[in-house]
Amino acid sequence: MEKILKFGGTSCGSVESIESVLAIIEANHQLKSKFAVVFSAMSGVTNALLEAGAAAAGKQKTNNTLIEQLEERHFEIIKHFIPVTGQSQVIAQIRTLVNELRDVLKGIGLIKEISPKTSDLLVSFGERLSTALIAAILTQRGLPVVYVDARSLIKTNAQFGKAEVNFEKTRGLIQEFFKGYDTEIALITGFIASDEQGETTTLGRGGSDYTASILGASLGVQEIEIWTDVDGMMTADPRKVGAAFTIPSISYAEAMELTHFGAKVIYPPSLQPAFAKNIPIRVLNTFNRQFSGTVVSKETSTSPYIITGISSIDELALVNVQGSGMIGVAGVSAKLFTVLAKEKISVVLISQASSEHSICFAIDPKVAAKVDKILAKEFAQEIESGDIEGIDIQKDLSVIAVVGEGMRKHTGVSGRLFSVLGKNGINIVATAQGSSELNISVVIEKKDLSKALNVIHETFFFSQIKTLNLFLVGTGLIGKTLLNQLVGQERYLEKFKGLRIKLVGIANSRKQYLDKAGISMTDALAILDASGESSSLSNFVEEIKSMNLPNSIFADCTASKEIHPFFLGLFEANVSVVTPNKVANSGPYDQYAALHQTALKKGVKFMYETNVGAGLPVINTLQGLIASGDRFEKIEGILSGTLSFLFNQFVPGKSFAAVLHEAKAKGYTEPDPREDLSGMDVARKILILSREIGMKLEFSDITIEKIIPEACEQAPTVDAFFDELEKANAYFENLVNSAHAENKVLRYIAKLENQKITIGLRAVGSDHPFYQMDGADNVIAFTTKRYYDRPLVIKGPGAGAEVTASGVFADIVSIGSYLS
Repeated sequence: MEKILKFGGTSCGSVESIESVLAIIEANHQLKSKFAVVFSAMSGVTNALLEAGAAAAGKQKTNNTLIEQLEERHFEIIKHFIPVTGQSQVIAQIRTLVNELRDVLKGIGLIKEISPKTSDLLVSFGERLSTALIAAILTQRGLPVVYVDARSLIKTNAQFGKAEVNFEKTRGLIQEFFKGYDTEIALITGFIASDEQGETTTLGRGGSDYTASILGASLGVQEIEIWTDVDGMMTADPRKVGAAFTIPSISYAEAMELTHFGAKVIYPPSLQPAFAKNIPIRVLNTFNRQFSGTVVSKETSTSPYIITGISSIDELALVNVQGSGMIGVAGVSAKLFTVLAKEKISVVLISQASSEHSICFAIDPKVAAKVDKILAKEFAQEIESGDIEGIDIQKDLSVIAVVGEGMRKHTGVSGRLFSVLGKNGINIVATAQGSSELNISVVIEKKDLSKALNVIHETFFFSQIKTLNLFLVGTGLIGKTLLNQLVGQERYLEKFKGLRIKLVGIANSRKQYLDKAGISMTDALAILDASGESSSLSNFVEEIKSMNLPNSIFADCTASKEIHPFFLGLFEANVSVVTPNKVANSGPYDQYAALHQTALKKGVKFMYETNVGAGLPVINTLQGLIASGDRFEKIEGILSGTLSFLFNQFVPGKSFAAVLHEAKAKGYTEPDPREDLSGMDVARKILILSREIGMKLEFSDITIEKIIPEACEQAPTVDAFFDELEKANAYFENLVNSAHAENKVLRYIAKLENQKITIGLRAVGSDHPFYQMDGADNVIAFTTKRYYDRPLVIKGPGAGAEVTASGVFADIVSIGSYLS
């Protein structure tokens, strides 16, 4: 015998899948291979049988509908694959088995009880039906097949539900049987066996895999093929991690660890007989027959990755037993785990503090109440005396196992794992690592499972590319420009920065649209208009939180005063924020402090370089000076592009009103230029800088000197304002001529000095760093202990969609670098 093929329930579950199964068997036959085939029940049949049994044992009548549906599924297969002339015999065979099944259910219904022994007999019909059906189809196609009921080959004890195999007797029966069927293809029922009295037993979880393993080991085959519905064993569960891919080869030990922690493709404990004989297991996809799948063997080929795979158990409870009375006391652990073993409680993971002050272990939450009761009774004396503080059980947890033999050869794996989880705000409740360095397990909150799996997978399998999930609010000039810049730099970011920015949500004042899979940045605005729902900022933020995506960034590209109250909640949800919007940082100081403290506490980034100077490196430079130990004496700045342009253009011989008209025509001013002339925007910017250097100043602490006369301020309309401005021409002429007479120029300057902020129009001479200005440039001078005699000057375009968007872009990229 060369190999054993095993087909799972999904492979036997439909006309399409059975077509593939038949093709695989026929292809092996044409190659003149010597092989046998093991079948599971059709998908869903075992559960249906258990449901029918439970119904029969309860107060309900036997659920005939379930059995009729089961019978009809098998008849549909017969009608599709077998010609009419050959159907009656096969239908009769299936009907006989179904009638026998009905008799079993009738018996259950009469005594109103279903024992483990009866349950084993009941579920055996699934494999018996599917195997008999496929045997009939292959016989019609002319293949030399023989139907084999595994109960005649595999002998077990009478532990119904999960019987233990008598390997010596079973091996002899199998070897003896196959001597007589050397030329036929044996089609064998998986999962089922029988005890010494001939009563039906089952082999427990992974039972059909176990059948294949027992056969393979007994016959010394070259390979066992497990045919399922995925392309082999994956680096992670593809339902949770979209980027998961097939592992070409994996060791028995790695496969054991992955499946213990939730991977369900194969169940290595049931394959132990094959492992003991060093028989390779190949996991293949019935629906993708050409794919090479995964080979599970004693040794694996060299992998480019440190780890082999990631698996998880979604539902978990963590039991913690602690107390000062446990320290140095021998036998506590033995007593604890002895009582759990006695009650057949399976422990998934164990972690103990080196001080012996506490022991925690993970269990199935379904047995949490039972464990609580057992331990409370077992340690009642210790709890009463205070040696043990109590039994604490925490639910709604999950465990993730990072597995790979390559971890033995690399340092820092744990560090990378904990670092990437920490940067994404994922709290580790407990951890365990074996001395073999094959597995690092972490227990986390269930709500973070998908996020954690994806970020771990990206870190260890695609560490050269980091995906940032971007949520953009604001599709005005800055938002549109940012999207264009992101599209234009996509290849550069991947190649040179190792970053992929994925737009996941977009919103404006009218509509919002979110898609976890990603939104095309090129078509984002069209998609928003066509498919977006009515905008609700609170709903948008709640969706971001519920998505709980790793490496999430919220970009507020608006001037709205309504958005910043949501920043705290975003930080708490471990979402970084990038914004050119000055409102959050220039509001009440307590609000400013709360935002920054929360971002720091949660390990997320709050980036707002564009709050002051648009794309100029003002805040980063300031923060760098502070971090390096420098101290600020004075900050001066021309912080408004509009006012910079006005006073660069306003020279003797020009009317101030005419210059303002020109600025408005160029789009430099607000629709009502008095908003610019009020100095409020400049005040917000200098207030932000004062707070960045540690001053607890409020907006009310700022002195703003007026530029325009009262009559201009009070004008009822913009046109009336310009009329009043013309009337005040002499006032402005006097200002500019007086400055010119002293060889000075007028500049609108904000100054922070001696804990005070003043903003107003100043005349400066050629020795001042603000004397030479051009266009709408901003300029900032930092006078510090290091830059005392010659201030550090930052100068350049301080307004405009392009430079502001580029500043937001740079902040996003810097967050990506932090997360890497």
